[in-house]
Amino acid sequence: MSKTSLTYRDAGVDIDAGDALVDVIKPLAARTMREGVLAGIGGFGALFEVPKRYREPVLVSGTDGVGTKLRLAFAWGRHDTVGIDLVAMSVNDVLVQGAEPLFFLDYFACGKLEVGVAAQVVGGIARGCELAGCALIGGETAEMPGMYPPGEYDLAGFCVGAAEKSRLISGQAVQAGDVVLGLASSGVHSNGYSLVRAVIERAAGRLPEQLDGRPFRDAVMMPTRIYCKPVLDLLQTCEVKAMAHITGGGLVENIPRVLPEGLQCVLERRAWRQPEVFDWLQKEGGIPEPEMLRTFNCGIGYVLVVAAAEADAAMRRLSDAGEPCLRIGAIRSRATGDAAVSVV
Repeated sequence: MSKTSLTYRDAGVDIDAGDALVDVIKPLAARTMREGVLAGIGGFGALFEVPKRYREPVLVSGTDGVGTKLRLAFAWGRHDTVGIDLVAMSVNDVLVQGAEPLFFLDYFACGKLEVGVAAQVVGGIARGCELAGCALIGGETAEMPGMYPPGEYDLAGFCVGAAEKSRLISGQAVQAGDVVLGLASSGVHSNGYSLVRAVIERAAGRLPEQLDGRPFRDAVMMPTRIYCKPVLDLLQTCEVKAMAHITGGGLVENIPRVLPEGLQCVLERRAWRQPEVFDWLQKEGGIPEPEMLRTFNCGIGYVLVVAAAEADAAMRRLSDAGEPCLRIGAIRSRATGDAAVSVV
């Protein structure tokens, strides 16, 4: 008995669809090109030369995903901004140590490749790279039948940046009396979405039409803010002692990561306005304030620590760059038993 021949497409992998996606990606990636790119999309490995202006370059790397925010992207058909989230989660982390993001690679995995959906996702990745000033230099699209349900995918991203060795920011220079500055978030960003989804499920049938002046779904899916350009500009004129990207763990768990032993960050909760989306989540979910502060950014997506004498100049520089900035706290000596972050 003769057997019917099988092809890779019969097994669920469409090479032609993959080739079509590459054709879509190439012009998107071309918009992100910058100095240092020697060879980008299409080769087995991308090539990048560290800019010659660095005398002692140190490479700083970061990787992350988008988390369960993707569940809402699938349910609501919102695929155009999660790519920005993907880039933001890595480039903002790299920025914390004073590094300039140089290039980015993405990994897109699915059960069946839908070129239109994938193109929206990668379009967001390219836009994120433009906002960060880094090149989308390569990536991988993996079509794996049986691994993911229809209509679903997963994302991972990888960023490499560079900093002058003598100008790396470690937080070790922070001392009592320094000022804590906060940069506004665009919303929930990309952390805490398991709790967000639980609240939405509980509130089914009575969801608000708008939050923060936007349709409800737009407010919930607002992409993570990318802070690279204004902060890198600030570093040219101001000595920043420490920075923190406010991701999982919120304000109370991310700021201590960059503080020396014996110091405490005291935040003034009234110093910034919490976006309405957090007010709704807290009220609808009955979420205690401590849980909010250790799960969400609560309106502050990025934190900088500067000397008190530098604070006003730093705030002006960021404001001139179009970046909202607030004085949200100070560094104090930490007594035995005190929390690393105190919110008053």
